[in-house]
Amino acid sequence: MTATLTRPARMGAMPPRRRPPRARPFVVDLLAALAGLGLGITIALGIQAQTPASVSTLPGLLTAAGRIAGLLSAYAMMITVALSARIGPLERVIGQDRLIRWHRTLGPWGLWLLLAHVVLIVLGYAGLAQTGVLAQVWSLVLTYPGLLGASVAMLLLFMAGLTSYRRARRRMRYETWWAVHLYTYLALLFAFQHQVQVGASFIGHPLATLWWTALWVLLLAAVVGWRILLPIGRSLRHRVRVVEVVPESDGVVSVVLEGRRLDRLPVAGGQFFQWRFLTKGEWWQAHPFSLSHVPHEHRMRITVKDLGDHSGDLAAMPMGTPVFIEGPYGRFTADATSGDRVLLVGAGVGVTPLRSLLQDLDEHADVAVLLRGSTESDIPLRDEIADEVERRDGALWTALGPRNRISITAQTLTRALPDIAERDVFVCGPDAFTESVAAACREAGTPAQRIHFESFAF
Repeated sequence: MTATLTRPARMGAMPPRRRPPRARPFVVDLLAALAGLGLGITIALGIQAQTPASVSTLPGLLTAAGRIAGLLSAYAMMITVALSARIGPLERVIGQDRLIRWHRTLGPWGLWLLLAHVVLIVLGYAGLAQTGVLAQVWSLVLTYPGLLGASVAMLLLFMAGLTSYRRARRRMRYETWWAVHLYTYLALLFAFQHQVQVGASFIGHPLATLWWTALWVLLLAAVVGWRILLPIGRSLRHRVRVVEVVPESDGVVSVVLEGRRLDRLPVAGGQFFQWRFLTKGEWWQAHPFSLSHVPHEHRMRITVKDLGDHSGDLAAMPMGTPVFIEGPYGRFTADATSGDRVLLVGAGVGVTPLRSLLQDLDEHADVAVLLRGSTESDIPLRDEIADEVERRDGALWTALGPRNRISITAQTLTRALPDIAERDVFVCGPDAFTESVAAACREAGTPAQRIHFESFAF
């Protein structure tokens, strides 16, 4: 089906405001080099704790391999946590969605190494003591310092790992998943205590203990700084609160937020915050919602669809509710463009970040927008987007109809935009929609590095 080109009324441009710092790729290269150096030192710690006599027997070899596996497991978990700590320089260059994908890829390796550590240590100790495996497990847990806490830590870490698999996540509420993962910090504390108390690499080696402790302290500082102190500081400074809830379409509402000097927030159109609405029963939950209107003096806005969880409660949010903000996050911004021609594609409530992204694009950019929905009422903020496209003298297409009849293909895109291969493409919508549009753009000749999308799934 061919969409109709619209030419809506004009509106004013946005006034100047603060933007996020520019991404610095060299910081990522430096941190990657340091991570590699740390890995090498970790392996060296495991090797230096062994002697020729300690590895001269099979039980000794098993024990040595178990110790090295334990160190590598802990180091992998440190990197895994760092990837999800939302460290500003990393997030601005790589993007939170890619960092979380790396986090999910590396996470199982830490757990498998932890399992190898437990199995190898038990087998090695059982061989040295010439006892049964179960008897050795019982002896380790009850008699070795910190082993009971380490056992609890292992169970918590495996629980977090199991709930992170896609099939399990789909069956869980975000709140449940979040609570389970919160316990991983307690588990890592138990794991650190266990290592420095009984680890052969640290007993009698103060420099090794100091280095290992420094790593954990730096990790703790990064988590506390980026995840707690910075959000608290921004929330106290800007004092964000709910001032209006506006129905946009069936199941979709816009929440207007007011605060102090919101134009000084370092946020770009297309980015999102983690929002925590401070009401009874809701204050402990944080959810990612994109801005549908960038900060303008003392106001900004999000537009949210009722998905049956916390998002459904926003329609009845009391006026004046204080809001704790964490962010902004995301690379779905005008800074990602490499030219002056842009195509924005959104489906349903996925048009939300497109609305704010439009506000930040260069005034002279050649803008084309494609909106997808079953009906016009399924596309919130359509009139606002149309106004902004018209102000820029751009092109707007609306593709309406059921999913089994309407598809966006390479041929459709090329016919509508013969220069599609030379445009930056921003896509937002359900995962399946985003993937299909990205594939169509690649088939139409758009380089992969010029196709931009982010996933906010937990």
